[in-house]
Amino acid sequence: MRARSALLIIDFINPTLGRGAGQFARRAVKAAQHTAALAQRARRARMPVIYANDHFGNWQSDFSALLEACRRGARCAREVISLLEPGPRAYAVLKPRHSAFYGTPLEFLLDELGVQRLVLTGIEADICVLCTAQDAHMRRLKLWVPRNCVASRSPARHAAALSFMRINLKADTRSSASA
Repeated sequence: MRARSALLIIDFINPTLGRGAGQFARRAVKAAQHTAALAQRARRARMPVIYANDHFGNWQSDFSALLEACRRGARCAREVISLLEPGPRAYAVLKPRHSAFYGTPLEFLLDELGVQRLVLTGIEADICVLCTAQDAHMRRLKLWVPRNCVASRSPARHAAALSFMRINLKADTRSSASA
């Protein structure tokens, strides 16, 4: 499958999501709801959907084990997995650090798919999404980071990350509803 754009779903698949997270958990669920609608649109448009997730230090893990841990995880994790359950044609990479590019085959996958533009969604906007956006920008990929499809620990961190990506990485940060 060759595609000009791909949807990247970063770190939503998290079995600990919601444990002691309070407001952040609510923001993550809201972002997951918007991302689910965007993913549905992407699938209809035959756009690749790629999950990039932390392996939480478990080097023997795989993506299906992570999904199963979410199904048994905190209520918030179960809610997010019910919204963002990967489809049969989804791709997945496990990442050891913040960026979805670092130590993963993501760059090769995007090249194989012919991707020139990434749509970044996920948690946390000011850490993993931002690091991934920086690495994508270095690879000359165009970026859209829908502001309603990312979450951060605080509104200030969310706004600062989006501002940085818009100004310095030339990312489109319009809401998913506006595109």
